[in-house]
Amino acid sequence: KAAFINFISDEEWKAIEPVSSWFGPSSFLMSSMSALFKLSMWIRHGHGYLTENLGIPVWGSYAVFGLATLFLGMVLGLVSEVLGADCAF
Repeated sequence: KAAFINFISDEEWKAIEPVSSWFGPSSFLMSSMSALFKLSMWIRHGHGYLTENLGIPVWGSYAVFGLATLFLGMVLGLVSEVLGADCAF
């Protein structure tokens, strides 16, 4: 506590360079990191729901998420190919 008070009262904070805009809270990088964190929390809650509420074994929950990942990858790949084919002409 004393170190923080001295930091403020002695104006040591003026010697610290500000955070660059690339790492600022509203930057694309930090917004992307926030979205990934929210996704990880959603997956964690989904895993808890599957195992605790529905009684699915842990390996079953992993299988559900693994299959969902494969399916989403196939759908995104298909969309990418369809959009890529339209751009080629």
